[in-house]
Amino acid sequence: MTTLRQSARLFALCIAAALSLAPAAAKELSLVAPDRQVMVMVSHPPDHYRPNDAYNGGYNDALARSARERLARRIAAKYGLRLLDDWPMPMISIDCFLMGVPDGRPTSAAVQQVARDPAVAWAQPVETFGAQEGARSHNDPLFGAQPATRQWQLADLHQIATGRGVRIAVIDSGIDTDHPDLAGQFLVNRNFVAGRHQAREQHGTGVAGIIAATADNGIGIAGIAPGARLLALRACWQSGRTTVCDSFSLAKALHFAIQQKAQVINLSLSGPDDRLLHELLRTALTRGSSIVAAFDPKRRDGGFPASVNGVIAVSDAFSRGRVYTAPGRDVPTTQPGGRWFLVNGSSYAAAHVSGLAALVRQRRQSPTLGLVSARTGGGPIDACATLVRVGAGCDCSCGSLRVASKHSAR
Repeated sequence: MTTLRQSARLFALCIAAALSLAPAAAKELSLVAPDRQVMVMVSHPPDHYRPNDAYNGGYNDALARSARERLARRIAAKYGLRLLDDWPMPMISIDCFLMGVPDGRPTSAAVQQVARDPAVAWAQPVETFGAQEGARSHNDPLFGAQPATRQWQLADLHQIATGRGVRIAVIDSGIDTDHPDLAGQFLVNRNFVAGRHQAREQHGTGVAGIIAATADNGIGIAGIAPGARLLALRACWQSGRTTVCDSFSLAKALHFAIQQKAQVINLSLSGPDDRLLHELLRTALTRGSSIVAAFDPKRRDGGFPASVNGVIAVSDAFSRGRVYTAPGRDVPTTQPGGRWFLVNGSSYAAAHVSGLAALVRQRRQSPTLGLVSARTGGGPIDACATLVRVGAGCDCSCGSLRVASKHSAR
C-alpha cells in the first residue's frame, strides 16, 4: 500500500515537472514573435479549481492537467502549430494554450482553422498593446512640483485618506521595487512575461510612483495613495524607448490580480479589443474591482480596455464622451536606479485616478467610485469633491459636500 502511494506521488510529481516551462522552452518562446502566436482556449470543468490555485497538488489534478496538455498537443499537431506555453484560468473555466504559427503561414488563417475544432472553445491571435506614454519634457529629477499638489490639493486629500489597506494591482512593465521612494510599498512582485527575466523598467516604475510613492520620507514625491499596497505584476516589457505588452501576459497578470482580490486594477495601456481579456475584465468588475485604463485618442472609443463598459477611461487631455481627465503633463515620478524624472501621457493620468480610487475605497468599500467632474460621466476630475462625498463629515479646503452637490457624479 505504501509502495502504491509512493508510486502515485512520484507519477504526479513527474507530470508536474513535465508541464512546467523548461528553460529551453522559455528560450524557444522568446524567439517567436507575438504576431506569430495564437491563444487556443480549451474548456474544462470548474471542479478542478481550488482557491489556492493548487493544480499540481494531487494525483487526480496531475492526471487532469496531463490530459488537457495532451489534448492541446494533439490540436497543435493537427493544425501544424507548436505548443509554446499554457496558463490555467479556472475562474472562467478555461485553459489557455499558447501556440506558434510556422513562418509563411498567415496567423489569421491558423486562428480560423483551429477555432473550428470541436475541442476548442475559441482561438484568437496574440495582440500587442502599448503604454500611453508621452515624450519626456525634461530629465531633471523633481523639476517643478507635482501637478496633483495644486490641481487636486493632495495634502488636503491626505488629511481624509491615504489609501491605507487598499490593494492596487499595477499591471505594467517591471517596477523597481527597491527604489527609495517605493521600498516597502509592495505585497508581491511577479513576472508574467514568459521568456524574459524580471527587470526594472521605466514605465512601470513611473506609474507605481505616482500611485503610491512613500510620503513624508524626506525624498522624492508623495504618491496619490501612499498608504495603499501594490501588486507589481509585470505583463509588459521595455523595448527601446517604448513599452509593449501581449495579451497572453496581460491575461495571466489580470487573472492573478483577480485571484488576489485587488480592489483597484491599473491598466496604463491600450490596444485592440481582446475576447479573453474582456472576459477577465468582466469577471473583475463583477467581483468588485475598480478598473482604471489609459485612453488612447488614436484608437476607436479610446482603445481597449478603456472602451469596456465599467472601466474608467482616463486621459491627460480633454476628450469628449465618457472620458475623465487627470494630471498627466510634466509629472515628476520615480524611475529605476533611485532616480526621478518628469513624465507625460494618459498612462500617468490613469495612475492618478487609480490612487484616487484607493482613497475612496479606504473611506467606503464600494466599487462605485462616484467620480465628481464638471460634466456627466467625464471631464476634469474634482478629486477633493469626490473624496468629500464619502468623507462622512470631514472637511477639505478644496471642496465641500455643498460644492460636490453642484457637480455631476459618475
